Amino acid sequence: MSAARVAVVTGGSAGLGRAIVREFADRGWDVAVLARGEDGLAATVAEVKAKGRRTIGIPTDVADPAAVEAAAAEIEAELGPIDAWVNNAMTSVFAEFLDVEPADFERAVQVDFFGYVNGTRAALKRMKPRDAGTIVQIGSALAHRGIPLQSAYCASKHAITGFSESVVTELLHAKSKVTVSQVDMPAMNTPQFGWVKTDLGDHPQPVPPIYQPELCAAVVVDVAEKPRRRTWVGESSVFTILGNRFGSRIADWRLGNTGVDGQQAPDVDAPMDPPNLHSPVAGDHGAHGVFDDRARTWSPQIWAIRNRPIAYAGAAVTAVAGIAATVAHFAYHSKRR
Repeated sequence: MSAARVAVVTGGSAGLGRAIVREFADRGWDVAVLARGEDGLAATVAEVKAKGRRTIGIPTDVADPAAVEAAAAEIEAELGPIDAWVNNAMTSVFAEFLDVEPADFERAVQVDFFGYVNGTRAALKRMKPRDAGTIVQIGSALAHRGIPLQSAYCASKHAITGFSESVVTELLHAKSKVTVSQVDMPAMNTPQFGWVKTDLGDHPQPVPPIYQPELCAAVVVDVAEKPRRRTWVGESSVFTILGNRFGSRIADWRLGNTGVDGQQAPDVDAPMDPPNLHSPVAGDHGAHGVFDDRARTWSPQIWAIRNRPIAYAGAAVTAVAGIAATVAHFAYHSKRR
């Protein structure tokens, strides 16, 4: 019997990361979880064990390269060679750029960008000599389009894209079989919006439409199991990325007029947790935030990218039927002339 595959998920104790950990375990992977909060780590590890999988939870600040390297070594000693490494850990500050303290901006970039650099380095040091393994970078529609109130986060996601492209070309030059994939996410219902550092008047919210994290986590594990260089998740991500490519000035204008109010929910009176920017928030926060009542549990675009053969076949049948109908239409009218 072959050994189970081993996955590492950074920021795996809450939000999208928690959903990714569960998805890996459900598919028979052993899972290592890196996060700062020990309460969430313990709860996540208990869930993985309950699913019958091996696991280890390591308190780790991904902004610390030595801590990430030590965690990777401990994981391989405990669980075996790492097959998939998912860089997911994140934090953020919701405020206009000039209102963000320099230390807060730098801290967000240290986690959201350098955390990915540190994770990628630790994974590649082990995967490249074996000529096997996959790294999945959790990107965002905001890796392609900046929005107000999230300058540090948007800058980091853009940086991840350029960094990953550079690493990919180096791996191609070396003819390496190690893969690096980027999965760009839409707005999700996660605890992020309850513990983000903010000076907004109302409760922060993801820019609608909002998706449940389990929908997106399934795509991440799909990509880990069958790597694809880039994947856009959700209709809103596709619209945002393509819209910015072909109409960036229009996007500037629209976001300048609606982007600030669109990230606030005056109808939500749920209390905010302490910000997790510089230190973890105690407790087990699970995968979901406070927007269950407005989050999507299904998406035709996500269904299509997860069922590509069926979707392609359906598109082909539709196209053929359209061509046949057009030909029949012209043939009929030609006979009547």
